[in-house]
Order: sequence, then structure tokens, then C-alpha cells
Amino acid sequence: MFYKDDRLALFIDGANIYAAAKALGFDIDYKLLRQEFDRRGKLLRAYYYTALMEGEEYSPIRPLVDWLHYNGFCVVTKPAKEYTDQMGRRKVKGNMDIELTVDAMELAPRLDHAVLFSGDGDFRPLVEALQRQGVRVSIVSTIRSQPPMIADELRRQADNFIELDALRDIIGRPPRETPAPTEE
Repeated sequence: MFYKDDRLALFIDGANIYAAAKALGFDIDYKLLRQEFDRRGKLLRAYYYTALMEGEEYSPIRPLVDWLHYNGFCVVTKPAKEYTDQMGRRKVKGNMDIELTVDAMELAPRLDHAVLFSGDGDFRPLVEALQRQGVRVSIVSTIRSQPPMIADELRRQADNFIELDALRDIIGRPPRETPAPTEE
């Protein structure tokens, strides 16, 4: 489904693909991911979208975001919103769908192939719009998790579905183990 002369762009829904990889039991090595898609065509852009908590002294995602910035990814962030749900639980919301959609539509005239790393069914209209402009769309997500991380309507709309678990040996690394606290 990939051609060497394809002008490619990657659109990575950070929270969604992190959850999918975690459900499959591995971490994504973004250097290897970029190399893999560089081999599959002419990679124009690799976007990574994530929401960040503001005001926190340390964010566990900050080292990844900084690394991506320095290693050729276009990182798009916005502040996450914190709220309390009806059950009194603290929740964090940081939907990046609009930002991803706008970037994909702006880049579409220069693309042959868009690769969307997300299983979110809300992206089905985006996939349809890109296809109307002659852009082939591949979706990277998983059906091997319980429950599957990809919406059926998104998978049906895509030109190509790439099972994230099938990429494990190419772009994966084992999840980091948190060292057990040592007794003193």
C-alpha cells in the first residue's frame, strides 16, 4: 500500500496510540517509527499531538515531547483541562482532534498518503475528506486489545489498516519497568 515516491505525513494522536501500545504491552520507539516510515516513502512531516498539564513541576510526558521536538517531529500541544466528574473524581481532558484535522487538511494538497495513528472514530469524516482530495489514508491502531482500540467505522473508511501489534518488532521496545522500592 506504500510506494517509494509517496509523499507521506504521519499524524500521531499521542494519547490514543500510547493507550493502544500499552494495551498491547509495549512502548513505541519514535526514532524507529520515523525510520520505518522514512523507508516507506518520502516523509514530509511527522506530527505528534498531546495535551499537557500546565503548572505541574514535572510532567511524565515532558521528556518525550522534548525529545520529539529535537528529533524532527512537529509537536502540537495545548493545555489540558482539569475537572471533577459527577462522581467527584478528578479528570483531565485534552482533546487534540481539531488541531490534527486542521493540519491534515492544510497539508493534503501536498500529500499522496496520510498515516493516522489513532483508532478514534471521530476521525472518520477527516479520512473521508482526505480521500476526496485523492490522498490515501492508512490507520495505525489495534484490534488485538480487549476491547479493540479502533472504531469499526474508522477502520472501514481507511484505505489501509495497519495493526499496531504487527509493528511491534519494528517500532517497539519493551515497556519500562518501574524499579521496585528497595528496603533499607
